Amino acid sequence: MKQLITLTAFLFTILSSLSQTKEQDSLVMQFAFQKLDSTKVDTSIQLIKSFYNTKDYQKALGYISQTEKLSASLQYHSATAEIKYYKALIYSQRDDYFNALDNYNASLRLFSQMQDSLGIAKVNNSLGLIEIKRGNYNKGLRHSLSAIDIFEQKNLRSELSLAYNNLSEAYFNTNQVDKSLEFNLKALQIREQLRDSSGIKASTKNIAILYSMRKEHRKAIEYYEKLLGYLDASNDEDQIIRGDVLPRIGNEYLQFNDYEKSASYLLDGLRLNRRTDNKLGILKSLNSLAELNFEQRKVRLAEVQLNEAYSLTSQVNNDEELLKNYKLRVAIDSTNGDFRSAFKWQADYHALKNKLDEEKATPFIFEEEPIDIDQPKDTTEVTFPVDTKKLKQLKLIAYALGGALLVALIAFIVMYINNRNKKEEYEELEQTNKQYKLQNDSILEQTRHLEEMNQVKDRLFSIVSHDLKDSITGVKAFLDLLKEDSISQEEFDELIPELSENADNAAALLMNLLNWSKSQMQNLEPKPELFNIQEVFADKMNLIEKKVNQKQIILLDESIKDFVYADKSMVEIVIQNLLANAVKFSRVGDVITISNRERNGNALICIEDTGVGISKENQEKLFKSTGFTTRGTGHEKGTGLGLSICKQMVELNYGKIWVESEPNLGSKFFVELPKAKPIE
Repeated sequence: MKQLITLTAFLFTILSSLSQTKEQDSLVMQFAFQKLDSTKVDTSIQLIKSFYNTKDYQKALGYISQTEKLSASLQYHSATAEIKYYKALIYSQRDDYFNALDNYNASLRLFSQMQDSLGIAKVNNSLGLIEIKRGNYNKGLRHSLSAIDIFEQKNLRSELSLAYNNLSEAYFNTNQVDKSLEFNLKALQIREQLRDSSGIKASTKNIAILYSMRKEHRKAIEYYEKLLGYLDASNDEDQIIRGDVLPRIGNEYLQFNDYEKSASYLLDGLRLNRRTDNKLGILKSLNSLAELNFEQRKVRLAEVQLNEAYSLTSQVNNDEELLKNYKLRVAIDSTNGDFRSAFKWQADYHALKNKLDEEKATPFIFEEEPIDIDQPKDTTEVTFPVDTKKLKQLKLIAYALGGALLVALIAFIVMYINNRNKKEEYEELEQTNKQYKLQNDSILEQTRHLEEMNQVKDRLFSIVSHDLKDSITGVKAFLDLLKEDSISQEEFDELIPELSENADNAAALLMNLLNWSKSQMQNLEPKPELFNIQEVFADKMNLIEKKVNQKQIILLDESIKDFVYADKSMVEIVIQNLLANAVKFSRVGDVITISNRERNGNALICIEDTGVGISKENQEKLFKSTGFTTRGTGHEKGTGLGLSICKQMVELNYGKIWVESEPNLGSKFFVELPKAKPIE
């Protein structure tokens, strides 16, 4: 059946091609014998469109060259605009952006002069695409958005398909995942109506990837499965797509620990990619299989798969997969007790991660077009004829009235001064009383505020000193072992990396405390600034790395570069506290995930773990100032005041903090902070 469908499609393509060739030959004959008038221009435009659609750009440019001057000489502006538009399209296909933009702008000017809304929309949509290709996503968004309304009103589905796709790509590249998903769904709907096979595949894959980024893994799987249904097993290009999709589905199942289904898809993907010699597909499959086997404690098998994947990274230029390989190697070497090797991979991981972070685009800011609000002013003066005699009489009357008014005014002033003096005395007394009352209220408010801030400071120093004590105690324990000759010098040398790490953690914690104390010693008022939250995540993950390795916890960094407007020191303390709690209440093999995204114009941070979870009863106690704590999975103690302080610090920065948790399933702590200075 499938072969019959393929044959039918092949025959249809041949017949369409023959039909197009016949149409082109007919138009060429008409063009050759027509007079040099607008009819000849119209025939040429039909030929240009036909050759462009069949991708015969050289012939299309030949007719553009013959007709462009004729159209201009006839002042046939609509045709000139259309010709320049197709000329720009051809230059764009050849990546000659300079000439493409020049012709797009010329076409846009002509369509604007004729007030041709469809022509304007058509050019704007193409300009949007070219700007997006060049990486100018903000300009691309503006152009494509301006075209959407016209296309929707006229139900131009081909143009809408391109416009929606442009917008989805631009929103994706500006980290606006929700908007990108919205326009990919719209593009898919249009492409299904058009029966655009390649477009349907592209949009379906994009939607699946976006759902995955939003942690909606089951929706991602749903669209990946749809995409597999569109692929033809006899088509080599479709097989490459299948080789990319199968490991992605395996990864999605891995996110909620469905190891059996994950393994099935990952192994199918590996076999297919080996058969098609798709090295990138093999690399992705091996990395994901290594992660799966590591989570199932099949460390040796995971190590073999990682080694093979690493050997492919020299042939495949994919930094994201190389980063994943480094991260898994750190976890495996730490589990095997090979800390020196783990330290080497950790250094490689951070070097590559810093490089990728620097390459990520900064947030895009849309620039508003300047609006000229100056309007022409009417400066015409209106004059009237004047009667000189009457004017003199009016002057005499005015002088007399002026004298009478002057006498009355003097009497009034004397009375006013007397009354004002009395009134001023009364108002001065009343104002003095008000000032005393305001001063008293202000003093009471300041006193209450200072008492609250001092309580927060005391609790904060209690918590930080507790964490600092743990790191210093670890260092002292190593030194005592050496002092008491409980271990040999060789054994101590092997423990030096761990000793150094403990000292680094203590130093970092102490430095953070000192910096915060220096900036906040006068009061606990936040000092907001714009900073990259992803850098804070990276610093704080380094601090908990030792405990993560000790508990054999998997730490996933799914953060993106985004900016937060808040007191950086306070946010660092909040993130450190939430990460420490996630480690404290996670068991061996559990997963801690750090992520962030935009929500209602704010930055939404999520620290998620698959640990022991929190009961509804205890959730209500977490953020209270009285404090609440339980022992961790490794019998770790706590002060119970950390989340209370986190709540106060987040709220001081106009943010919110909350928890979603289920016993034995894990917890998600959310922090929402502004991305810009809040409007007060």
